[in-house]
Amino acid sequence: MAENDDRDDRERTESPSQKRLDDARKAGRVPRSRDLGAALVVLTGGIALRGIGAAAGQRLAGIMHDGLSLDHADLADVTYMLARLEHAAAQGIVAAAPLLGLLLAAAVLAPLSIGGWTFSGSALVPDFSRLNPIAGLGRVFSLRGFIELSKAFARFLVVAVVAAAVLAKQFNSFRALATEPVGIGVAHAMSLIGTAFIALGGALAAIAIVDVPLAIWQYNKSLRMTRQEVRDEHKETEGSPETRSRVRRVQQQLARKRMMTRVPKADVVVTNPSHYAVALRYDEQRHRAPVVVAKGVELIALTIRRIAEEHGVPIVEAPPLARALHASCELGDEIPTRLYAAVARVLTYVYQLRASRRFAAPRPAPPRIDLPGE
Repeated sequence: MAENDDRDDRERTESPSQKRLDDARKAGRVPRSRDLGAALVVLTGGIALRGIGAAAGQRLAGIMHDGLSLDHADLADVTYMLARLEHAAAQGIVAAAPLLGLLLAAAVLAPLSIGGWTFSGSALVPDFSRLNPIAGLGRVFSLRGFIELSKAFARFLVVAVVAAAVLAKQFNSFRALATEPVGIGVAHAMSLIGTAFIALGGALAAIAIVDVPLAIWQYNKSLRMTRQEVRDEHKETEGSPETRSRVRRVQQQLARKRMMTRVPKADVVVTNPSHYAVALRYDEQRHRAPVVVAKGVELIALTIRRIAEEHGVPIVEAPPLARALHASCELGDEIPTRLYAAVARVLTYVYQLRASRRFAAPRPAPPRIDLPGE
């Protein structure tokens, strides 16, 4: 089993894709560091005890004093005793609320600092595969199991050393608590406990500095992909090459149909005469120069010619100009400045042709179109 896992890890050489990261987050898998949470909670508790622990301790001591100050007759009154218990519990909650609130905030913010907020119902579904003892042994004797064991031992060793050092340094102070008045003793005890917690929290923070990058590295490593998985995901998201080819063909057909609907509105179609066809339209109010509304070669050129003939759009044979327009212009582009003069002669011919039809005048002779440099 270990050999299969090692081979699988060697095959997973690709970084996780954004889709894989998103799917992992939806499933509740995000990087987490227990040491970071423990360090932040312990440090917060220590600082809170140093700051507000004395006041909270004195309030709790007062609650205990009031709770033990009872008359003999009150002990037999069940209703009175229940009311006193409820009152003492409410006062205890109010006294401990600031400290508990700070600890709760620390416990919530610690995991959010590296993994962010996430909620997944799938994480609540029981996974009975974890009950498999063979799989459990495989996890124990894996690299991750060794790392977790090393972290646990290091955590125990560091905390034990720091705790022993704090107790050794504060031993006399702890022993002196028994001789101090209750109010002073409670405040002093909270201060000592807060100091011990801050020292332990600092030790845990040192471990967390190492654990957080390690947790992120392990998380990314667990989501790494094989090249086959990358290809399969690409097919799922982008579609197979055959599907993309069909989509492109459909898109080209739709674009061609839209282009053909603009041919009847063109002012002129310049042809090669049969290999190339470019339809131009010029609107003085909207365009600085004539615009290409349709173009094509071979069968598409023949279709443009046929539609133009059906709708009475003038067709001018100018092979050099047709080739130049097809090569230098895309659909919707204005013609380049170097072709202004040639296109102007074509449009002049078109306007003369329209005038001859309107006034029954002789048909003008087609112009000779030469491009600059030819």
